[in-house]
Amino acid sequence: MKRNLLILFSLFICCSKGVTAVPMGETHTLTLEEAIMLARVQSVDAAVALNELKTAYWEYRTFRAELLPEVNFTATLPSYQKGYTSYQQNDGSYTYVRNNYMQMNGQLSIDQNIWFTGGTLSLNTSLDFLRQMDGGSDNRFMSVPLALTLNQPVFGVNQTKWNRRIEPVRYAEAKAAFLSATEEVTMTTINYFFNLLLARENVAIAKQNLENAEKLYEVAKTKRRMGQISENDLLQLQLNVLDARSALTSNESSLKSHMFTLRSFLALGEYEELTPQIPDSIPEIRLDYADVLSKALANNSFAQNIRRRQLEADYEVAKAKGNMREITLFAQVGFTGTDRRFDTAYRRLKDNQVVEIGFKIPILDWGKRRGQVKVAQSNREVTESKLRQETMNFNQNLFVLVEQFNNQQTQLHLADEADQIARKRYHTNVETFLIGKISTLDLNDSQSQKDEARRKHINELFYYWYYYYQLRSLTLWDFVAGTGIEADFEKIVKH
Repeated sequence: MKRNLLILFSLFICCSKGVTAVPMGETHTLTLEEAIMLARVQSVDAAVALNELKTAYWEYRTFRAELLPEVNFTATLPSYQKGYTSYQQNDGSYTYVRNNYMQMNGQLSIDQNIWFTGGTLSLNTSLDFLRQMDGGSDNRFMSVPLALTLNQPVFGVNQTKWNRRIEPVRYAEAKAAFLSATEEVTMTTINYFFNLLLARENVAIAKQNLENAEKLYEVAKTKRRMGQISENDLLQLQLNVLDARSALTSNESSLKSHMFTLRSFLALGEYEELTPQIPDSIPEIRLDYADVLSKALANNSFAQNIRRRQLEADYEVAKAKGNMREITLFAQVGFTGTDRRFDTAYRRLKDNQVVEIGFKIPILDWGKRRGQVKVAQSNREVTESKLRQETMNFNQNLFVLVEQFNNQQTQLHLADEADQIARKRYHTNVETFLIGKISTLDLNDSQSQKDEARRKHINELFYYWYYYYQLRSLTLWDFVAGTGIEADFEKIVKH
């Protein structure tokens, strides 16, 4: 069953109230899954991704609305003028006449963009009213009960047609980018979670090392009094105690810093004490590069981005060619009538036709428009070259990531085994040191290897989950469930 992010968010809002309501100063055990769910709902990064999706959604809705009929009402209620205006007399001379009138007009129209021609078709009706204020009130009405108007550019670029090709790709890119951003929020969460996990583990290691160093130092003082170890070994063990105390202080400071970072990212309480749990299991999967690449090219926003930029480059070339010459056709057919009374203005109607063809053809522009076409074509070639290079880089990075993930499972198993062996070796060396068969240098070496093996185990676990969710982000595919990562975008935007 395909994943629905909205259901995941809604369920988590209900089930996570116990997490966010932890009393001040109380410790909360946090699993990796809980941290991921919290981040997807409460983090600033998730909010940014959601708002970017909303912006893209409403931009797409606006584009879709432009393809539908639009009903408009325009009016002037009223317009009053009193003054002198120029007037040409029968003999050709001009004089000024006094005007004092009030005018009102209104028009109701239904406008429709014609996507396959790029023109606009309008069906409208209008009424004009004129009242002469001097010499007795004289009313005049002019009606246009019905008129059909066509405004059609010829040879120019059909922007509506190009928008029908570009905007769906842009919206598909935005939807895929939102899903990828959600997975990137998960990757950031994993980074902060394991930083805190490693910091807490370092504190635990430092406490254990301090406890062991103090015990060994006490034993060494007794053995020194008995002459069983040298003064140099005793001093070395005393230095170990001091180093362990210093390491504990430093690691506790680092723990507070990483805990603050994770709390802030998850929008949790300032005094909430988080105890991250080490994930107890990992999915046993192995990925095939060809399959991963196929899913990435089908689902990732990168593929939509490539397609959109190619279309936009083609559009710029088409627009530059369309600007070489401008021809516009305007035609209107309908009926009109005029009278002193409102009702009779709609009687004895007469034909009302207007046909205009306007054009602008450059006779001499010194190659300006042709140069604009060449610039657009050159820019398209540059874009195509960049897209080819970006595609190669994307494929190469994806190949490396698949190899890293497939190898990481082996690295994790080796790190786990090395962790167990190093701890066992250290405990054995402690016992051996107590009976005087190894030096403090050997003991310190085994302790360092134990600590390093533990840290490496946690780091390898971090890289496994990080690579896994990075692949999810690039492919928008849940490799464990074997389904695509999807969402009900309408509900998410309106939630």
